[in-house]
Amino acid sequence: MATHATMPTRRRTHARTPARRTHSALAWAMPLTLGVILGFWAFFIRRDGGATTGGQIWLGVVSGVAFAALCFVLGRVGPALPRELRAAAYGALTGIAIGFLYSLNGSSVFSSGVLGLVVGAGMFCTAFYIYYTRED
Repeated sequence: MATHATMPTRRRTHARTPARRTHSALAWAMPLTLGVILGFWAFFIRRDGGATTGGQIWLGVVSGVAFAALCFVLGRVGPALPRELRAAAYGALTGIAIGFLYSLNGSSVFSSGVLGLVVGAGMFCTAFYIYYTRED
């Protein structure tokens, strides 16, 4: 009955090679799409029906690239974060983006900040609920 104590064990004799991380198409497409949408939105808000200038184009490109990069980083780092911090990160990113776009329309800093906080708080509550109910 003591055969389990004499059974040979399998041990690795070579070092593990780190697995290559590959990104799915959605991991690149979603931030890229969101960045393009935000960039065009910023460009068209600033344009306001007038002539297109180089500054408006650069505003759209830079804001779109920055937002896409932040979305990609949050998508990569997010699963390692606890649910509260991940929901806060998504809420902050959404609130900042909406506040920025609202400020381009000529609104005051206070009203842009309040709208960003309200939208960010709503996104935090939504993301927290989703992460809380789908936790293992």
